[in-house]
Amino acid sequence: MRDPPIPAISVQQEKNPNCIRRQISSRLQLRVCVHFHPSLDSFLQSRETADLQIRAMSEVVGEVWRKYLLQLQLHPLRTKAITAGVLAGCSDAVAQKISGVKKLQPRRLLLLMLYGFAYGGPFGHFLHKLMDIIFKGKKDKLTVLKKVLLEQLTSSPWNNMFFLMYYGLVVEGRSWGVVKGKLRKDWPLVQLAAWRFWPIVGWVNYQYMPLQFRVLFHSLVACCWGIFLNLKARSLAGKDA
Repeated sequence: MRDPPIPAISVQQEKNPNCIRRQISSRLQLRVCVHFHPSLDSFLQSRETADLQIRAMSEVVGEVWRKYLLQLQLHPLRTKAITAGVLAGCSDAVAQKISGVKKLQPRRLLLLMLYGFAYGGPFGHFLHKLMDIIFKGKKDKLTVLKKVLLEQLTSSPWNNMFFLMYYGLVVEGRSWGVVKGKLRKDWPLVQLAAWRFWPIVGWVNYQYMPLQFRVLFHSLVACCWGIFLNLKARSLAGKDA
């Protein structure tokens, strides 16, 4: 059985049965002016299905993001704490895999999620609110520089020291004597590494991020930094095992 003829085909197009006429509109659409080849038909159908799936996924992501922003506005402290806890867990899971652990250690994972939830998120929330109060919401370059310097000379050393203490005492269950000795030896190296990295992050955060997004941005970057701290703290504990 023959397929029905295709209307509006020029003589030149009839001579070339593989001719394809393109039409550009809001999307790039292909109008096939000849009989569909089965493989081409299948390709177009699969492409249309993929486009629909991508559109559906983007709508889901957009809806989740809108709900997250709503929670961030209504319950900022709780939302930041949960976000920091989840990202701390992701950071530790990656660190465990990098360090060669064959099976994830749930106790360690939960304890580090607790650290992010109970300390990391709330600390960042109140720190940035305090910074905004001290500098009266100014965002000129000199004020941003002062914020970065103040943060790097106060909260940065404390946070790195506190994390190493928490990891040694709580996560690894080491004695205070062992943890104290390791702090004296390795905390300065960790802090020097932090001063090479975090001032740039702090500058971007204070200069370009709105107040409500600063903890989120900091937590995302801290997820990567936490991998480094996890590996560092784990290597220290391994030496004493």
